[in-house]
Amino acid sequence: MTTQNRILTTHVGSLPRPTDLLDLMKAKLEGTSRDNNRAFDARLKTAVKDIVKQQVDVGIDIVADGEMSKPGFFTYAKERLAGFELRPKAKYNLFSKEVAAFPEYYKGYFERAMFGGTVSQMTPIYCVGPIAYRGQEALKTDLDNMKAAMAAAGAKSAFMPSTAPSAIPFNEYYKTEEEFFHAVGEAMRVEYLAIVEAGFQVQIDDPFIADLFTDLEDDLAALKKKADLYVEVINHAIRGIPEDKVRFHTCYGINEGPRIHETSLGAMIGHILQIKAGYYSFEGANCRHEHEYHVFEDVKLPEGKVLIPGVITHASNIVEHPVLIAERLTRYAKLVGRDNVIAGADCGFSSQACYHTEVHPTVMWEKFRAMVEGARIASKKLWP
Repeated sequence: MTTQNRILTTHVGSLPRPTDLLDLMKAKLEGTSRDNNRAFDARLKTAVKDIVKQQVDVGIDIVADGEMSKPGFFTYAKERLAGFELRPKAKYNLFSKEVAAFPEYYKGYFERAMFGGTVSQMTPIYCVGPIAYRGQEALKTDLDNMKAAMAAAGAKSAFMPSTAPSAIPFNEYYKTEEEFFHAVGEAMRVEYLAIVEAGFQVQIDDPFIADLFTDLEDDLAALKKKADLYVEVINHAIRGIPEDKVRFHTCYGINEGPRIHETSLGAMIGHILQIKAGYYSFEGANCRHEHEYHVFEDVKLPEGKVLIPGVITHASNIVEHPVLIAERLTRYAKLVGRDNVIAGADCGFSSQACYHTEVHPTVMWEKFRAMVEGARIASKKLWP
């Protein structure tokens, strides 16, 4: 699908927010004055402009707004969907098997490292009424800021992440899971359509399809049925949108840790490829999953589809060598075709808006430089 005669570069979406923007975001979430909200809106616009320019300057081809406006992957949905309420006493059961296997490692981890200094707690939201999209104003701000930033930086291509229906799992209103997830999907469709109509690719973020297959010793038929539902809901929500305007992203975890209790790409690739997207983004640099390019020795990539494997990690401060990145890219290119591969990252570098990201921002930019150089090296080999 690419016609650049080279490997293009992109990433997953979330990037570290500036400290002063985080301060204003935190104050906004705490319900301070209108003056603060106006200050936040003004700083948000310049933050998006700056982050897009930095991406262009470092050589990234397909850019994003870094999710500058969003307090977190989980919590932004509450702001944009009616019918939900926060449950401060409830908790997400993240990495439960990992935590149980390595209690010493994970003791205090979420407060200390992964989510240290978040501006918004990861509080679960529960559906308690009819679901409807209500985030038009915030969405318009995001789209306008992105257009202005692209024009200023000379960026030619961009995407905007948006949560998948499965990322909002708690229902106390609808009678069935099917009814609930379809209601979420229909509401989020408003956002998906607006992103595409604004001229960007929409990226559907769904880490929960990977999480679903973590416990393969459970009832496999039930797991597959739920995965079928996830796929059905996404496809219904993006119906009519050209596939080349849709990216699908999944990941196995957003932290640095042992990560031995994660599903394999092979276990879920059949479901992923049923999603009517043009691009598939997944972890490929994480050393627990780097070998999984072998999946495509047996699984044929459908015609016209593109892989965006991670070739740099989001949870390690070691900067990958460009030669290794080039090797990672050429492995995929030899299996699915050089025109069907784009260089990406394993996951976002700041899925939650926080003051202390696991990968330091200066290291992140060096990783991006290495990715761009690795793509250049791979391109020279693939287009001699």
